Amino acid sequence: MRMPVLLSRVTAGLVAVAAMFVYVPARADGIDDVYESSIVGPANQALEHALDQAAKRRAAEAAAQRRQSAQPEPSPGALKWSLLPDNTVAQVPPVSQHPIHISMGNKGLDYFADLTVAYPYGNTGDFGRRWLMGGMDASILYEFDDYTRVVASMFQLQHWPQGFNSGQVPVYLAGFRNPVGCADLSGGNKCGAGAGQNVAVGTKDTFGVFMLQKLFVLGSKEKPIPIVISPSYVARSGVVQESGTADNDVVPFAVNPPGGQVYTTVPTRSAQYKAVAVTLPFMKTPKVFMTFTVAAQWLVHTAGANTLNSMQTPLVLYMEYTPTRGTKLFFEPQSARDYLPTDQYPEHLIAYFLGVSQRIEKYGFVQLVLNSGGSTNLGSYGIQAIKCETTAVCAPVVGGFKATQLQLQFGIGSPGYFPL
Repeated sequence: MRMPVLLSRVTAGLVAVAAMFVYVPARADGIDDVYESSIVGPANQALEHALDQAAKRRAAEAAAQRRQSAQPEPSPGALKWSLLPDNTVAQVPPVSQHPIHISMGNKGLDYFADLTVAYPYGNTGDFGRRWLMGGMDASILYEFDDYTRVVASMFQLQHWPQGFNSGQVPVYLAGFRNPVGCADLSGGNKCGAGAGQNVAVGTKDTFGVFMLQKLFVLGSKEKPIPIVISPSYVARSGVVQESGTADNDVVPFAVNPPGGQVYTTVPTRSAQYKAVAVTLPFMKTPKVFMTFTVAAQWLVHTAGANTLNSMQTPLVLYMEYTPTRGTKLFFEPQSARDYLPTDQYPEHLIAYFLGVSQRIEKYGFVQLVLNSGGSTNLGSYGIQAIKCETTAVCAPVVGGFKATQLQLQFGIGSPGYFPL
């Protein structure tokens, strides 16, 4: 058999095998949701409560001063009689006798829980235009004193990343420097012998967030500035639909073709992080509330394709408008950092959350959130290539990530504390 004929048959076979065995470690990253749902939200609630208490204190002091200044000056005779042992005169209490403590909230236990559904937007392909796997969120906190509390949160999020079910990508074979063919991910047959296929890149990630929160009050008594420091630990796991099971995030992936490694047994959605976040307010009116959060974040341990583990610095800006007592509109842009086992280096994610929350009766709420985000340091979105170690072991090389989805939440919780 002549070499060109043999090579063409091998190429055709590899393309067909690649189309059959493409499993995609979907990069629905989610660390931005950690800050939005579990770290910034409770810190904002604590700061808002502290600032409201400071405003009440100033109002009480101003009222006491007005009452004191309105007290008529006693005449000399009245002063003489007021000194007699058997005579009493009502006195205006000094301002210092009206303390209002600045605290994070009510002492004791607080909670919320909700159920969520989501729908993806963007270039997700025909296979991705469907409602995503449902999820739930829950949080419980305990406040020990005015300045210290612990928070434990669990939340789930659903993604269908853009650009994973479309396009033609080169296929590399171990030992060959140049591509031996291509695969069509759009479901067509534009690469010759291989038939394309859509892949189930839907994901559902579960996050556990555990943190200690401390409130510090800076500034003067007249103009206190509360800040919240939140040492946090984040543990995540996930499910990728293409894995074929209900609790599995192990799907093959490759890096740096043609010489990069193929990983076949590494969980693609599992990672742990530690962080210290600092949240401070910079505007508070009866209807407008704004905060800024900066964090230092590390990966607990490296796995898979990870190489570096240097400190990362997520930044979060939160803006809220409250037109009525039970309604909140919010916008939260952020620059997050994520580091999954499929990443050689930390991802720089630019994301935003835009939403509205409406309280229902005393303990219920409904919330609608549009969120979108993508990495800025990983090149083009979607699958960049496919590498085959053998004709039976093929894995995609994944570039950047971008996803947009609308999330609807129905929940219960104590007034003033729900997941923003």
